[in-house]
Parts: sequence; structure tokens; C-alpha cells
Amino acid sequence: MNNHIFGPLRAGFILLVYTLNTLFWTTLLFPVALLKWLVRGGSSTGFFDRLLHGIANSWIAVNNLNMRYLNRVRLDIEGTDSLKPEEWYLVVSNHQSWADILVLQKIFHRRIPLLKFFLKKELIWMPFLGFAWWALDFPFMKRYSKNYLKKHPERAGMDLEITRKACEKFKNIPISVMNFVEGTRFTLKKHREQDSPYRHLLRPKAGGVAMVLAAMGDRMRHILDVTIAYPGENRGFWAFLRGDVTDIKVRVKSLFVGEDLIGDYFSDDVFRERFQNWLGTLWTDKDDLMQRLLGVPRVGPAER
Repeated sequence: MNNHIFGPLRAGFILLVYTLNTLFWTTLLFPVALLKWLVRGGSSTGFFDRLLHGIANSWIAVNNLNMRYLNRVRLDIEGTDSLKPEEWYLVVSNHQSWADILVLQKIFHRRIPLLKFFLKKELIWMPFLGFAWWALDFPFMKRYSKNYLKKHPERAGMDLEITRKACEKFKNIPISVMNFVEGTRFTLKKHREQDSPYRHLLRPKAGGVAMVLAAMGDRMRHILDVTIAYPGENRGFWAFLRGDVTDIKVRVKSLFVGEDLIGDYFSDDVFRERFQNWLGTLWTDKDDLMQRLLGVPRVGPAER
């Protein structure tokens, strides 16, 4: 009864704390980003980049304190000991909750370069966060649907070209690119609609991973395969804010990027099949690991 009454109040308060923290640090980003834009191409650009990343890391540090003292989540983490902040990484993970982003930022904070996501171009207009992503050089990309490409075949391959251009600025600056390979958060409904062959995962999408490796394979020699498991019945973001999520298990496996993982995914049929098989095997292993971490023979959460 008490949790039924106080749970929503607790969730609302914690969400407010996360929101105010985001607004505070985003406001600090604005003048620094403006100065960086004014001197673009100058020798001071590196200084402003470091300052912007310092602000972002401070935002993450406060979020981490919130998670520890307000959410009171116990994290069981393995596989992060040998990471280096001066390396380039591609981070791939399963996706079940918006809390996943907070968890990933927590476990990788100052261990690897600041996590950056490939974002839809339209998200640049999102209040506050859109500006923050732009200021921090998050790569924005325009994706073309299959129907659009049928009408405009000359645009075929433009996704890869846009990705290459977005990655050019990171050739000399270590970066961690984050990719939720399933493309969406796991729900039982989506699991059924996909007829997923996995017990705890949706089908992985290979194109985005292949594009990043094709664009940055000469620098990005490490893939961090992250598995996030929420033991118990609750794993949604609202449950996370209410305090219903008390334990989270995270396992990180570092993989070397060999030449066999770099190729033209969209034009080379042989490479595409090989890459899909590699990712399918990775996802089968992840599904087995999820089963061990959860310790229960169930398929996903109920739709929330």
C-alpha cells in the first residue's frame, strides 16, 4: 500500500532531479558551444571540445550520484577493467528500458571516451537535448526508407556516405559510438510480432553496425558487447524511477575488429551474409548469457 501511494511521488521527484540536472548542464553548454562555433577551424577548437566534454562528464557524474543515492540500484558489473579512455570503441547492447542509457553512462564513465549515439536528423529540434547533442558533436544522419529509395534509386548508398562524413571529425579524436542493435526497446508484443528466435532479445539489425565499422574501421579496433539484465519482473523506466528496480547485472565483452568485419554491407552480398551470421552468433551467445543472468525460463516482460 505504501509503495502504491509513495511510489509515484518518489518517481516524480527522482525524474525532476534528473531533469533539473540535465537543464543545468545543458545551459552551461550553450556559451561554450557558441564560442567554439565562432572560432571553428582555429587552434582553440580542441580546448572547447575538452571543455564541452568536461561539462557532459559532470552531467553524467551527477546522474551517477542520483542513481546511487536516490534510485539505490545495486550494479553487478564485469568486464570493464581493461578499458582505456584513449581508444576508439563501438558499443553494442541489448535494449529494454530508457534506464539502459543511464546504466551505460554509469559503467563507462571516464573509462572510455564519451558515449555518442547516431541520431535521426529530426532529433536536433528536441528541446535542450537536441542542442546538447549538436554541441557535443553527436553525429546526425538522414535515413532513407525502402519506399523512398525505390522512387529515388540514385540515393542508394547515401546512408553510408552520410555516416562516413559524420565520422570524419572523429578520425583524430577518440570516440565511443553507441548502437542499440535491436533498434527499439524490448517488449513481449514486439517479440511476438518479430517471431524472434531468441528468448530475451529482439532480432538484431546489422546495417548500422556495419556502416560504422566501414566508416571508422581503420581507427575503431574494438567492439564492446554489453549485456544488460534486470532480474525480477520490473525493468521499465517508470519502475526504475519508483525504486522497483533494485538490482541490475551488466556484462561487457571486448571483441577485436578484424578485416573480416569491414566491407560494403549494402553492395557485397557475400560480405552481408557473413556479417549477419557473425551478428546472429553474437546475439545467440547474448541470449544464453541473459538466461544465466536472469536465472528464470521466461520470455520477456509483459507489455507496459
